[in-house]
Amino acid sequence: MNGILVRVAADTSPTGGSWNGPVDSSTGEFVYVAIPEYGPVHPGTEKPYAALSTTLDRLGVGLPLHLREARMHLDPDFEHLTYGDLGQRARQLGRLQHGDLIAFYAGLRDINKAGELVYAIIGLFEVEGFMHAREVPEADRDINAHSRRITGSDGDDLIVRGRPGSSGRLERCLPIGEYRDRAYRVRSDLMEAWGGLSIHDGYLQRSVRLPKLLQPERFREWFQKRGPRLVQANN
Repeated sequence: MNGILVRVAADTSPTGGSWNGPVDSSTGEFVYVAIPEYGPVHPGTEKPYAALSTTLDRLGVGLPLHLREARMHLDPDFEHLTYGDLGQRARQLGRLQHGDLIAFYAGLRDINKAGELVYAIIGLFEVEGFMHAREVPEADRDINAHSRRITGSDGDDLIVRGRPGSSGRLERCLPIGEYRDRAYRVRSDLMEAWGGLSIHDGYLQRSVRLPKLLQPERFREWFQKRGPRLVQANN
């Protein structure tokens, strides 16, 4: 078995939407807010941020003004159990095999602690298969952000499909991060419990190189002991 960590969702960088989705650290309830979509998409497949308003209201949070008319690059798409990427990251995803793990994590803003960041796992895929975005039939374009995009026939965007029943968004996120040595990193106790990562000291920032779980079986055991509930929905 192989396993990787993939950072997803909005963050405070300009390309990440300059915002973090909210989390209630006392319950683990969170809102999955994707990064913005800057490219053209096929008509009828737009994913407006405004669609999150009701979900955000439950945590007492409103969309910032700059996102209210913007569109999301909804990836991963937990409703369709797909995740897409391109370039070097797509090549790394393509090395995974049936049954391998992708753990998705995000930086979320705590509604209880003056906006403190909470780095947490928000979803998990058990890999079922792959497809290229350019090969997705027109009727199925809405399954992923990369197949929604209008791209050329030579695009290398790769889409991973998660196995139904063992893939999805977490109903309650699982915090994994702490701030140490001037950066957010995977907690030291989790580095030991998981059997280590391929990145130095659990560094949690976005990277072209996707962190590998050195002992994914131990990660899976840790994950299952948390009693997670995976749902096939984005929010």
